[in-house]
Amino acid sequence: MRVAPAQAMRGALAVPGDKSISHRALLLAAIAEGESEIRGFGRSGDTLSTVSALRALGVEVDDDGERVRVGGVGLEGLREPAAPIDCGNAGTLARLLAGLLAGQRWRQFELTGDDSLRARPMGRIVEPLRRMGAGIEAAQGGRLPLGIEGRPLRPIRYELPVASAQVKSALLLAGLYAQDGPTTIIEPLVTRDHTERMLESAGVRIQRKQQEISVWPTDRLRPLSLEIPGDFSSAAPFLVAATLLPGSELRIAGVNLNPTRIGFLNVLERMGARVSVFNRRSLGGEPGGDLEVTHASLVATSVKASEVPLLVDELPLFALVAACAHGESTVTGAADLRVKETDRIEAVTSALRGLGVRIAATGDGFRVRGVPTRIRGGRMDAAGDHRIAMLGGVAGMVSREGVEVGGAEAAAISFPGFFQLLAALAQRLPLIEP
Repeated sequence: MRVAPAQAMRGALAVPGDKSISHRALLLAAIAEGESEIRGFGRSGDTLSTVSALRALGVEVDDDGERVRVGGVGLEGLREPAAPIDCGNAGTLARLLAGLLAGQRWRQFELTGDDSLRARPMGRIVEPLRRMGAGIEAAQGGRLPLGIEGRPLRPIRYELPVASAQVKSALLLAGLYAQDGPTTIIEPLVTRDHTERMLESAGVRIQRKQQEISVWPTDRLRPLSLEIPGDFSSAAPFLVAATLLPGSELRIAGVNLNPTRIGFLNVLERMGARVSVFNRRSLGGEPGGDLEVTHASLVATSVKASEVPLLVDELPLFALVAACAHGESTVTGAADLRVKETDRIEAVTSALRGLGVRIAATGDGFRVRGVPTRIRGGRMDAAGDHRIAMLGGVAGMVSREGVEVGGAEAAAISFPGFFQLLAALAQRLPLIEP
């Protein structure tokens, strides 16, 4: 797909419902008692994998296009499926579902996924779940497929070796089944807290003390009635395009502004971006609001390890922003990018270097020498990674020559229709050819 340069971004838009929250809403609704209703569901390749997985486990999920209704089967009502559960490309699904299945006593399950997901590390959930008494085995190298036998679980106190909202959430969900006391997770750095918020809304006892989270076992979960806010990670490419293109003026409605998710917004603002937040309100138990962004000249900055969990999904976009800022920007403490859908450090540096950006990879991040002008453009490969595909779309908009994005269809994993929406908001509509 070729994305031609744009002169400006103008208009208003809404982005799909938050992908992280959509996964969690489905999973908790499945083990609640009674029917849950989810509005603003973020339909994407990843979240539809969760719908399919739950149906394979005996859960009724009805999606009429406007809302999703889930018939909860109770805490221990998930049935043993006839075949392995395919998690597609969804790491959130694979890890969180493992936590739930570990408590389905005396039933056996197998989780698998696509080639990309089978290459991602699962040992980080296997070891603590075993400590809780789960019967769980990973393939060689701690990868998928995972074999799980549900067993009675016991509470543990566990310090995460690496900050990970997915691992934390898997253990909190397993903690619902751990009798005789709370399961406590200690984070090295604060990560997104959607699971804790949603468990509280379902009636679960949760205690949070800075980076220490405890969950108590429960007999039942209340069904959910939830309006999911727009995904900040899906809004971020539009924030970047409007910031970098002179004459831009863009409004994005109903975005999730959870403090554990908007580290990229904070970084943009210290670089000089002009982003206003208005109409702040609660959206599905999460802080939300509308965003307005206009063009701004940017200066370089550094992203430290303590910030990485708050903008890990937006670091590819940060590299592009840094390329158009004045001065040298750096990212450190982001080694976990190497075990995402692809090695994102190498994928980002290779893609942007091919477009004329002066970027160099390091062991745990990258350095970018910025020039406050349009990048050259050229050709890049998304490497099967939805974040890299969307990076390519924005790069084409802010380039001089346009960008040919190989594997652009990967964007549908999290944002179906991304390229069409990007084009619709561009002044002097760029040519996009399949």
